[in-house]
Formats: sequence, structure tokens, C-alpha cells
Amino acid sequence: MADQALASVVVAPGTLEVQQVSIPDGSADAGLLRVERTGVCGTDVRDLPRGDLPKRIMGHEIVGTVAGLGAQAQRRWGLAEGDRILLEEYLPCGICRACRSGDYRLCEQTDILTSSRALRYGATPLDVAPGLWGGYSQYVYLHPQTVFHRVPDGVPPELAPMAIPMSNGYEWAYKVGGAAPSEPVVILGPGQQGLSCLLAARIAGAGPVIVAGLGKDAARLAIARELGADRVVDLERESLVDVVAEATSGRMASVAIDTAACSEASLRDAMSVLAKNGRLVICARNDRPIPVNMGVVRAKTLTVTGVRGHSYQAVEWALAALVEHAAEAARLSAGTFGLADLYQALAVTGDGSAIHVSVDPWK
Repeated sequence: MADQALASVVVAPGTLEVQQVSIPDGSADAGLLRVERTGVCGTDVRDLPRGDLPKRIMGHEIVGTVAGLGAQAQRRWGLAEGDRILLEEYLPCGICRACRSGDYRLCEQTDILTSSRALRYGATPLDVAPGLWGGYSQYVYLHPQTVFHRVPDGVPPELAPMAIPMSNGYEWAYKVGGAAPSEPVVILGPGQQGLSCLLAARIAGAGPVIVAGLGKDAARLAIARELGADRVVDLERESLVDVVAEATSGRMASVAIDTAACSEASLRDAMSVLAKNGRLVICARNDRPIPVNMGVVRAKTLTVTGVRGHSYQAVEWALAALVEHAAEAARLSAGTFGLADLYQALAVTGDGSAIHVSVDPWK
């Protein structure tokens, strides 16, 4: 095996450079992954221009084959070289309260909201040894605390990374939102996260499921309809309240999921379509203070929950869904790019012309 790997490195805000990065020597408790594909997430688009983040290799929706394993890692993980696995982005400590309760995504060791040097695939700085922390690289270091899943036979390379955004849909729509048979669900935002919530809600039997977006989202709203949305709404042309009232015969929604903006407008829309005892799930990230009409929350006795990421169970569900609902998942995939084309991959993800693309670091 070569001692260098090609990787697309963020060398400055908004600037990527394909570089040679050293492949670490093997250690007893760790391993090495030969990257097959890495999915492009909207957080990569958002974070590339940030000036407060260090040099790093982005990409956290990582699928590959085990290329090397230390003896301790092999015994602990039950893996062998050549096994095909999907990585979760989290690298938790394994011993804190969050880890022991199953919420390892909230572990301080892996929490990028509390530290720019947290251990997390796609975010850890290049100067934290051994540097190969991101999927936009030919190889990725398998840290002793790696959380992985075996990829089922038959899942093609371009679809396998979609298990990560799809797992968010399961976590947010089903586990947290409680989408259930015959429960009306409204999803704000028809991006990869919103459409993943749609798939999870439909598989759970919820209905009607209504997906809302803006005029610029026309193509994505059309895909939402193909994926089983009962109604799609252009918020610039239609009243969401009127559409939901008509679709539910006045019952209104049991669940509203904001994957769009977490803005004053999106939260107002979400709360306006919820029935009494409804559940509002806030997925979109917005770190700025915004006004919220707490009178509506109280009057409707709403449950409002913020969410971050996915659980282990959610990723397992997503991998199974990629097998059982391969045709629907394939509708979200819009191609594969090489390392040198990463700017283009980020651009089509950011401007909405593609829902999900992946990067082949060997292309």
C-alpha cells in the first residue's frame, strides 16, 4: 500500500486543494478504510467558506472497505480486511453519560458546536494526528471509537452514503416526531433532509404527508410528489394553512418538521398548521435569536423539540430502507464527482439543482 493518500483539503475559507496526506502506520487498536464513496452534505456547503474553522478534510457520509486492522481492533469490531462498512460521523468517548445512554452524538468529545477541535469525521482539523479524518480522501483513519455499520449486499456505491441523511429522516420524522399511520405530517423544505423525512413518514404509514417549499424548489417538489407526498405546496403561490386544512378535512397536522430554515417565517408556518397537541420538530440550524409566538405554543399545547443528527438504530433502518426502497432512493441520487470536481459537487448541492451527489476519491 502507498504511504500517501490524495485528499481534497480546505486550506483557507472557500478554498480547496488536492494534496498528498500521509497514511498512518497501523496501530493495534485502530484501522484504515479505503474510501469507496462519500456523500455531499449541505453542512459541507455551509462550512466551506467559514473563516473560523481550521484546515481539514471535509466529508462525513463515508462508505468504504476495510484496508487495514490492528489486532485489538479486529477482535473488538469483528471486522476483517475487505469488509464494506458505512461510518457515522461521530467519534464519541464511550464512557460519558451521553454515550452510556445511547446519545453518543451529544458526547462532548465529538460535539463540533462546543469545540472546533472535536473528534468527528469531516470536521476534525488536519493537524490532529493522523490527519485523515474526512471522506473527501482516498483513505480514512479508523479511530478506536469509530461507530460503523455493515453495508448490505447489493447497495450500490452511489446510494450507500445516503444512509446518513436518510437516517436523519427516520430519527426526526419517526422516532422524534412520532409519525404514525394516518397521522397528518407537514414537512417544510424539500432538500435531501426533508425528502428523507418524507420517505420515513410514508414508510411509517403517515398521511396525508404534505411537503412545502419555495418557487425555486419546483424540481424538488416534483420529486417529493414522485416519492409519495400527498400534496406539495409552493409557499409563494399557495396558503399552507388552506392546503393542510383541505387535505386533512380541517383536522390539521399532528407533526410539522422544519428542515428549511428555523426562521421566524418557517416556525410561524409550522405552528400555524399544527393541531392541538401537535409536535413541532426543529431540524434546520439557525444560531441567531428569533421571535417565537409562545402564545400559540401554549394555546395549542404544542411539543417543540430540537434535533441533532441520528441514532445507531436510525442508520440501521436507513441501510435496510436502501435495500427495500432502492428505486425511491435512486431518485434522490444525482451523480458522482471526483476529488478535483469537489467545487462543482458542492455547487450543485448548494444551489438546489441536485438533491444528493457523492464523491469518488479514485475518479
